[in-house]
Amino acid sequence: MFAMWLQFGGVSGFGGLGGLLLPVLFFVMLYFLMIAPNQRKQKKWQEMLGQLKSGDRVTTNGGLRGTVLTVKEDVIVLRVQPDGVKLEFVKSAIAAVTTPDEVKG
Repeated sequence: MFAMWLQFGGVSGFGGLGGLLLPVLFFVMLYFLMIAPNQRKQKKWQEMLGQLKSGDRVTTNGGLRGTVLTVKEDVIVLRVQPDGVKLEFVKSAIAAVTTPDEVKG
């Protein structure tokens, strides 16, 4: 009797749901390993852009470091050393706010 049960698929356990379980498990792992951390990082970056103010030292995506002179809706004007040249960037070009501790270290 046990041999017949094994022969006709009694071992599968989940029946028709076994084929669906693996893709669902894969998506859950994908979400927690890739999507959720990226969303947290994006939210933190948006908050950083919203808190920019005149006098902050920032680094752009291109690697330029400067001091914020003015902040408008979607544009930031930076003063870049050594000649004090003023450059205009879109806010999305700002990669990070550089704190005084990071500059010294």
